[in-house]
Amino acid sequence: MAALLFTFKTMNYIKRKPRVKQREIKFTGTVQATERGFAFIIPDNKEKYGKDFFVPRTSLNGAYDGDRVSAVHVRGTKDEARIIGILERRTKSVVGTYERGFVYPDDTKLPEICIPRALNGGAKNGEKVLCDITSYPPKGKPKGKVSEILGESGDFETEELSIIRSHGLYEEFPDEVIAEADRVSAEPVIAGTRKDFRDKLIFTIDGSDTRDIDDGVSLEMTDDNYRLGVHIADVSHYVKLHTALDSEAYDRGTSVYFPDRVLPMLPKSLSNGACSLNEGEDRYALSCVMVFDKDGVRQSYEICESIIRSARKTTYAEINAILDGDRETCEKFAELTSAVRNMKRLCLKLEGRRKSAGEVNLDLREAKIYIGEDGSIVIPDYERGVSERIIEQFMISANEAVAEFLQSKNAPCLYRVHEIPSPEKTANLSSFLRDLGINVKIDAENVKPKDYRNILTRVSDKPYSGAVNKVLLRSMQKARYCEENLGHFGLASDCYCHFTSPIRRYPDLFVHRVVKKLLHGGSVTKFALLAEQAGADASERERIADEAEREVDALYKVVYMSDRIGEEYEAVVSGVTNFGVFCELNNTIEGLIPIEELPGGGYELIPEKFLLKGVKRSFRLGDRINVMVDGCDFGRMRVMFSLTD
Repeated sequence: MAALLFTFKTMNYIKRKPRVKQREIKFTGTVQATERGFAFIIPDNKEKYGKDFFVPRTSLNGAYDGDRVSAVHVRGTKDEARIIGILERRTKSVVGTYERGFVYPDDTKLPEICIPRALNGGAKNGEKVLCDITSYPPKGKPKGKVSEILGESGDFETEELSIIRSHGLYEEFPDEVIAEADRVSAEPVIAGTRKDFRDKLIFTIDGSDTRDIDDGVSLEMTDDNYRLGVHIADVSHYVKLHTALDSEAYDRGTSVYFPDRVLPMLPKSLSNGACSLNEGEDRYALSCVMVFDKDGVRQSYEICESIIRSARKTTYAEINAILDGDRETCEKFAELTSAVRNMKRLCLKLEGRRKSAGEVNLDLREAKIYIGEDGSIVIPDYERGVSERIIEQFMISANEAVAEFLQSKNAPCLYRVHEIPSPEKTANLSSFLRDLGINVKIDAENVKPKDYRNILTRVSDKPYSGAVNKVLLRSMQKARYCEENLGHFGLASDCYCHFTSPIRRYPDLFVHRVVKKLLHGGSVTKFALLAEQAGADASERERIADEAEREVDALYKVVYMSDRIGEEYEAVVSGVTNFGVFCELNNTIEGLIPIEELPGGGYELIPEKFLLKGVKRSFRLGDRINVMVDGCDFGRMRVMFSLTD
C-alpha cells in the first residue's frame, strides 16, 4: 500500500553532505524504493538523462521511498548513483501495526517508526494505527506518535479504513464547512433570469446506487434534427471561490468511491441535497443545448444558466430494459420510451462519427463490486449496456462544446488532455502486434488515434482482443488536467474538458465558474492565474483517489475469493513477470500463478513482447487458460492461482 502522500521539508537537522568528487554528475530526483532494500532515483529532468538511476542499499544515506534527493552518478558505472542529500521528505504519516513501541508500516518499503511510550495514544500490540512522523534523526529509525487507532489488525473494516487513511482520505468535514453547506443549501430555488426548462422532459440515468446526481438529459426531435440538452448541476451557485467550502473541495479534488461508502468532495447537504438533480425537485443548472443533424453532426450549441425539474430518476438497467422492449419497464416509464429510443439512435450516430475520427474506444473491463442485502460481497461478471454508452456519448459531446466555447473566447480552462504515446512505447506495441501476426504500419514518432482504432478493428473478433486492449492502454500516457489545450488522443478530440460532474470533480467546478463569468460579461483574469496550479493539484488528487479505490477493490476481491478456494475457472493471461503469470477471470478478478508452480522451467521474461518463455511452455498476454484458486495472500492483497490445464 502506498504511504501518505504529502511532502514536507526535512525536519530537525541538516545532514552534512558527503564531498562530491570532481567530474561526478550531480542531479536531483525522487526515490523509488523496493521491498528488497535497494532503490531507484527518477530524475527531475528525465529528458536530459533518459533513464532512472540504481541506488544500492549502502548508498541511500538515510533516504526513503518518495523522498526528493540530490545524488551523483557513480563514475565507471552505467546507471548507479549515490544519494548525497535529502531535499524533501515525502512521508508525513504512515499506517501500520503497533508492536512493542514500534509501528511497522503496511508499506514495506518504509522503515519501522519508533514510538515513545508517552506518545502511543493507548495503542495495544497488534492494533492498526495512524502514526505521524515527528522527526528523522541523523542515525536510527524515524520517530513518531500515534494519532488514531484504527482497529485490530486483520479485521476487514480495519483493513479497509487503513487503506483509506494511508492515502490521506477522511470522511468528516470541518465544522465550518458543514455549517456553510447547511446554510447555502437551505436557500430557496428561484428562477430569476435563468432559462426555465421545467416544462421539458428531463430525466436522469445513473447506477442503481447513485445518490449524487450531476446530470440530466433531454431530447427533442425537430424535423430531422436532434435537440439534445445536457443539464448539469450548478454547484458554483452554492460553492463560491475562496470560501471554506471551496477550500475543502479544492483540497479533496474529487469524490472517492468504495463498495460500501463514498468520501464526497462536498458535504451531503449539497452533494445529495441541494445540488443533486433529484426527481421532482427544482434545481439550478448549467445547460448545454446542442442541435445535431440526422448524421450526428453538431450544427449549433447554446450554454446557459437554467432552472430544471427532473421528471424521473432512472437507472442504466431500467433504460436498457426499455431498449430491450421489456413490457413492464416500458409501462412504468411510458412517457420516456420515445425519447429513450431516439437517444439510442443519436448515440449510435455519435459513436459512428467518433469511430471514423479515430476514437480509441478501449474495451476495458472494470469490476462492479457491491454489498448484497445480506451483507455479502457481490462481484458479478462484467456487463456494459447501451444506456451507459448513451450517457457517455452525450457527456463527451457537452464537454467538447464547452471546451470549444472557452477556447473561442480565449478564456482560461482546465482542459482534460491526453497526449500522444511515446515513440518507445509505440515501437514496443508494434513489436508485440507483429508477434501476434498483426502487421500494422505505425509511425512511432507521429502516431495517430486512427492507428490505434485500426488495431482495435483488426482484433475485435480475436481471442486475444482483451490483451491487445490492455497493451494499447499501457502504451498510452495518462490523461490529466492542464491549462493548455494539448488535445485528447484517446477521444480523437482537438478540444476537450470536464464539465459534467461538478458535484464530484473540482476541475468541472472550475470550468463552470469561468463559463458563468463569461455569460455575465465578467473578467476571467483571476482564473488564468489559478489554472496551472489547479490543474496539477487536481491531477494529483485524482491519482491518489484512483490508487485508494484500486487497493480497496483488491481487498474486497481477496476476501470474496477466500470463500472460493479450490474452485476452477476459465481465465485470460493479463500480465507476465519474472515471478509468475497474472490471470483475469470473467468477473475481472486477477490472480497470480507463481513461476515455481508453472510446468517445465527455464522461464525467461521478454517484456517488450509481453511473453514469459519456458522450455516446455510459454505464456503470452491474452492466452486462455484454466486455473484453480489455491489461496489468498492478504499481505499483498493477491489471489493465488494454479494451472489446471
